[in-house]
Amino acid sequence: MNEEQKARYLRQILFAPIGAAGQEKLLAARVLVVGCGATGSVIASTLARAGMGFIKIADRDLVELNNLQRQVLYDEADVAARTPKAIAAAEKLGRINSSLWVEPCVTDVNAENMEDLITDVDLVLDGTDNFETRYLINDACVKHNKAWVYGGAVASYGATMTIVPNVTACFRCVFRHAPPPGTLPTCDTAGVIAPIVNVIGSLVSAEALKLITESGERNRGLIHIDLWENTFDTFETMRRADCPCCVEHQFDYLDNAGDTTAFLCGRDAVQVRPARRNGKQVELDLDSVAARLAPLGGVTQNEFLVQFTVDDFELTIFSDGRAIVKGTEDAGVARSLYARYVGS
Repeated sequence: MNEEQKARYLRQILFAPIGAAGQEKLLAARVLVVGCGATGSVIASTLARAGMGFIKIADRDLVELNNLQRQVLYDEADVAARTPKAIAAAEKLGRINSSLWVEPCVTDVNAENMEDLITDVDLVLDGTDNFETRYLINDACVKHNKAWVYGGAVASYGATMTIVPNVTACFRCVFRHAPPPGTLPTCDTAGVIAPIVNVIGSLVSAEALKLITESGERNRGLIHIDLWENTFDTFETMRRADCPCCVEHQFDYLDNAGDTTAFLCGRDAVQVRPARRNGKQVELDLDSVAARLAPLGGVTQNEFLVQFTVDDFELTIFSDGRAIVKGTEDAGVARSLYARYVGS
């Protein structure tokens, strides 16, 4: 560490379980934050301030007005500019700690890119809002023997769990089957308060500090907290002898690319994602897309996306070929609009 770093992290270095040696490990560490919404933005902000040397942020969405109630890295200017969350987060983190390396990835995390995203990191942190992506993270991390920390929050409660492959239970040991769509509350159906987001994000961040510095008592179960009911419970988790993932090494979620559409709960929107072509991700020339669509409807554009409004629909088109089709919850309608205006 140089003198500036010693001064910046002095209070953290004075915390004996971290100390100077632990701070050096943090500065050399590389983490991936999957999803940079509510919990993800708390995690990214906390770790940037703690001196995590490299933070990769993967998020598919852009900043919207309703995010500002709980997502700590964004402001009204990001909403007005229609800035992708990964980009806005990287810009804010750069102002918080300019000595860190932040890599924004404006992408949909899926079976095609999950393994690529974790290749160059030591630890994966969950800032997502859905079980499907968590199963993908679990498959990839177990397959490549990388620790990850699950964290989720809704309404006034949340949960977190630390997964260390071949040591702890994995995510599928505890949540063996994904709940059917529509059976669990979401932030869009049950709401969410910012305090629980901050608590869960802080717990995930603390686990990251402990794992990187190899210090402290790691979370050894599933923690569940409800701030409105003032409950804090820890449930013991055990590796299942018949776990298809961590015991039998079947990576069902990685091996199944699945549907290329995703319903965005509570937003009256469907994401359409094109499959890779010849093994490569689609890359769109946004200027060409905007010029082609301009005669057909309303078009606004920035360097990251094109928004196209036609009839009662709004298509937000990204350079990786994805589009968020707003105005429908029907995957067939969304795919039809995508084929008509973006291409098949």
